[in-house]
Amino acid sequence: MILNADYMIFNILALVMSGIGFLVSNVLKSKFQHYSEVGLRSGQSGKEVAENMLRHYGIHDVRVLESQGFLSDHYNPLDKTVNLSPEVYHGRSVSSAAVAAHECGHAVQHDTAYAMLQLRSKLVPVVKVASMAQQFLLMFAFMLANTFPTLLLITIIAFMITTLFSLITLPVEFDASKRALVWINETGVAKGAEYDGAKDALKWAAMTYVAAALSSLVMLIFLILRYVGGSRE
Repeated sequence: MILNADYMIFNILALVMSGIGFLVSNVLKSKFQHYSEVGLRSGQSGKEVAENMLRHYGIHDVRVLESQGFLSDHYNPLDKTVNLSPEVYHGRSVSSAAVAAHECGHAVQHDTAYAMLQLRSKLVPVVKVASMAQQFLLMFAFMLANTFPTLLLITIIAFMITTLFSLITLPVEFDASKRALVWINETGVAKGAEYDGAKDALKWAAMTYVAAALSSLVMLIFLILRYVGGSRE
């Protein structure tokens, strides 16, 4: 049986994990701002870095576009576009080079049929549904714990899907950063302290995904424990 105390514990856990995510996000923003003030001796803009990396890997069907929003950078496998925020697209800094190369790392993954990226892409439609549904399911699962305990099991399944997606995202993001740093180092786009800065910036970017995956996993484990405990009562 799921008690009101369990719902309170869940909310406390969610608050704690959200706090961790908030702190990591703030560190990332701070790192980005810091390294955005460190110029590249090569003088390349984020757009140029992206185009050069794509050209280096023989990828000619991916466009580099300017998107809107701070740290809105992403690669879209559906229309094969590397979308860079204004700060990255026009910037000629360590952070701009790191982010641009990272997003191109995803384009390289796509071009080489990287298995984890393919798996993540296939899960996107299901994850969208599960993510929207789990918030409503969670509320009713606690409200109807006594009369409809199976609803909690359905909620757990939704959380399993989103947690799996978060966990699969980790190797995808780490691999994209690895590809970016290898290319940056081999081509000399960023050298010495510049390279170290790019590596540090990408490390903290990856930490945001680690925090999200950890939060999702903690919530899932709690729900499973409560379902198992309730079924024994």
